[in-house]
Amino acid sequence: MLPSLLSLSLLSVLSFVSAYKELSNSSLSAIPFPAQDFDINNGAIMAPILQVRVAGTPGIEKVRHHFVNYFAQHLPKWELTWENSTQPTILGKEVDFANLIFRRDPPWVKPGHVERLALVAHYDSKMEPDGFIGAIDSAAPCAMMIHAARSIDEALTKKWDEQQKSGKYDHLTAHGIELYFLDGEEAFKSWTHTDSIYGARSLAQTLERSVNPAMSTYRNGLEQISLFLLLDLLGASVPTIPSYFPTTHWAYMHMSNVEKRLRTMRRLKSSPNHSNNRAKGMRKVKEPMFMSDTKKDTHNAYWMGGQIEDDHIPFIQRGVPVLHIIPGAFPSVWHTILDDGQHLDNPTTEDWAVIVAGFSAEWMELEGYMPKQAAQPRSTPKVEDSLEENEWELDNELPQHDEL
Repeated sequence: MLPSLLSLSLLSVLSFVSAYKELSNSSLSAIPFPAQDFDINNGAIMAPILQVRVAGTPGIEKVRHHFVNYFAQHLPKWELTWENSTQPTILGKEVDFANLIFRRDPPWVKPGHVERLALVAHYDSKMEPDGFIGAIDSAAPCAMMIHAARSIDEALTKKWDEQQKSGKYDHLTAHGIELYFLDGEEAFKSWTHTDSIYGARSLAQTLERSVNPAMSTYRNGLEQISLFLLLDLLGASVPTIPSYFPTTHWAYMHMSNVEKRLRTMRRLKSSPNHSNNRAKGMRKVKEPMFMSDTKKDTHNAYWMGGQIEDDHIPFIQRGVPVLHIIPGAFPSVWHTILDDGQHLDNPTTEDWAVIVAGFSAEWMELEGYMPKQAAQPRSTPKVEDSLEENEWELDNELPQHDEL
């Protein structure tokens, strides 16, 4: 990704409505933490991604195999689709790029009659500096997506099995979910419109050209994306995420509310009020929200959506609604050799995984289908042992745009 001056006039202002249902406190608190699976050395999800994985090299091929093998073993009901391309590059040679799409749709759905929440991150790493890992950029976001899929997988099966047995489902429209692991986001040399987001540009074009059968609810694959939820540069401590686009501010508000409720229940490990971080008897302090940009007027506010180039660009140019979850001020390790596993803030990384899973569960309307309350992480208070509403305070004001 790169800060950009792309004009908001290029962005679609199409409004859309999608189903959304909040989880109860017990269901939200049942979402497990990744814990050992996010261990940077041995974690089943995280560790295999934390390696040099430049597009077109053996390293990225190893990470692809990790994704495929993990889903085959742990999430076999997710269908894998490959979107491959070979493109000329600034290196003076063609490079092969491979986007992986893991998808779950209701079992009764017919092609062209399902809209999907798309969780998106790139999985390649920069060519320079030599040995660059890219933990926040974007190994950790990829791991967060896998954790979200695992967290809701059982509930999706339960919901769809129940609907199918009862016959209470819509034959013409349905809601699915998919994960896009995009190749070639990083520039090989320096960021330009042609040396960047290779995989995203190819996928957007492919989906636009994929024509669904006659009488379908949606004309092509692009129209089937109800929200393009792009995760990037996540895993550093105390992030501040602005709401970038007025057309998806309502979705930002929902995701922010998931975070707020988890903080109210003192579930988030990075919270200063979590029992791991607060001495016994110590007074509760202000909560630093990741997503505190909730008071915007969608008609008159300042929106930063045109200032960052990332994998969403070819999608938003085609009218796809985008929720971009990326810090307004990039973490200090961005594009440096220090962006490695050792510099991830583990509590923050795990918190993001739970927030993304919670938002996904609410988008897929899984209330009543989530597993019973998960085993509490060590020293995490029970659901009822939470902050009182009158103790709720925010401590993370958004930076002014001239500070970025």
